[in-house]
Amino acid sequence: MFSPALSVCLLALTHCALAGKVCPRPPEVQFATVDVSKSVYEVGEQIEYTCRPGFVPNSGQRRYTCLPTGRWPLNTLLCLRKWNEVNPVPRFHVILLMTTVRWCLFVFSYNLVGTRTSQCMADGKWSGSLPQCQRMSVTCAPPSLSEFGVLSYRRLKPGNVSTFLDTITFECLPPLALIGNETATCMANGNWSGIPECRSVTCPTPTGIENGFINFAVRRIYHYNESVSYGCQPSYVLDGPKESRCEKTGNWSIKPTCKGPCKIPVKKAVVLYNGEKKRVQNDLKEGIQHGETISFYCKNKEKSCAYTVAAQCVDGNLTLPSCFKERGFFSSLVKKDPSDMTPCED
Repeated sequence: MFSPALSVCLLALTHCALAGKVCPRPPEVQFATVDVSKSVYEVGEQIEYTCRPGFVPNSGQRRYTCLPTGRWPLNTLLCLRKWNEVNPVPRFHVILLMTTVRWCLFVFSYNLVGTRTSQCMADGKWSGSLPQCQRMSVTCAPPSLSEFGVLSYRRLKPGNVSTFLDTITFECLPPLALIGNETATCMANGNWSGIPECRSVTCPTPTGIENGFINFAVRRIYHYNESVSYGCQPSYVLDGPKESRCEKTGNWSIKPTCKGPCKIPVKKAVVLYNGEKKRVQNDLKEGIQHGETISFYCKNKEKSCAYTVAAQCVDGNLTLPSCFKERGFFSSLVKKDPSDMTPCED
């Protein structure tokens, strides 16, 4: 037990400690003011923030109370600039935030009449008189083109005058080639974006292909867009485009190739070809053509059944399946051919 004198001292110390809990000056908030009349505040005292002119509270609370801990609560007040509803920003001020085409419309096709700047004031209004955007009258003269060129217009408005953003399409009469862009646009400076050229383009006599030929080709100079067709020798297969065309570059487009047939690398065997059983030694002496497929019969010794494995001819090369075993004369007499065995179930 404490003595009465000691208890009185402890009580006094506790009271002094509690009495010393005060809050400091309240924290500052951006774009806000608070009436600060003293440097410390007692527990329970309140303060109130006010957003500055031209700003409004967006979130958080405005009033705060000094806590028993001697601290202010977490300040959550946010003051944002007031949106000017009375006199909103003119469209041309924000047009740079839009697409490039709209930006070009602003920069090149309109004149700014009036002051170029305006400031949002504290009373929520814009300073001065707002300027105006006046559209400029932009026209493009018909482009000069050779007698071998043809034009077709696409105008945004009816009439015979080409204005800003109208387009034209170019064509060249055969055998001339159009060099450049096929379309042009009327620009804000009164010029077309680009005028192509009708030019005479020729290609040398086309060359042949290995194991093939050119159909009805004449040894002469060929003009732009003329074409020749190719064919292959018997048993060879044409791979690629049948025709080759004289291009704007003066070169021929990609020519086809002729792919060779495949000899089947076994003397005797029964295979599956086009859904039918065929004997290699009788029915497929000449082999198969490029891209064709035959299936070889293989034996499953454990289940005593047969299954097929496909092999494709690729430009003269055909690889036998590893499971296929060519049968000799003796084995064909004493053993059953896999092609005659019961098919294996999947």
